[in-house]
Amino acid sequence: MSTAQHLDIDWTACQGHGLCADFLPEHIVLDEWGYPLVDGAPVPAGTVRRARRAAADCPVLALALVPGRAGRGEDGEVSRPRPRGRRRA
Repeated sequence: MSTAQHLDIDWTACQGHGLCADFLPEHIVLDEWGYPLVDGAPVPAGTVRRARRAAADCPVLALALVPGRAGRGEDGEVSRPRPRGRRRA
C-alpha cells in the first residue's frame, strides 16, 4: 500500500517564480504577487511524475513532494509548512 503524497513549499526559499503552477495547475494557483497557493489535496498517482518534475525544476528548490498528507489548521485551511533545514541562532 503506497502512502499518499502532497506538495510542500519551503516559504523561506520560494521567490515566486511560478513554474510550479505551470506544471500543476490543478493543484497550484498563484496569488496576486505570484506566490503559489497549494490546494493541500493528495497528489494522485497519475500526477506524481509531473509533481516530481515541478519540484526538480523549481529554480530555488522550494517545492517538494512529501509522503503523508498536508496539515490542516483548526479552521480547516491548509497550514503553511515549517521551513526545512537548520535554524540559525
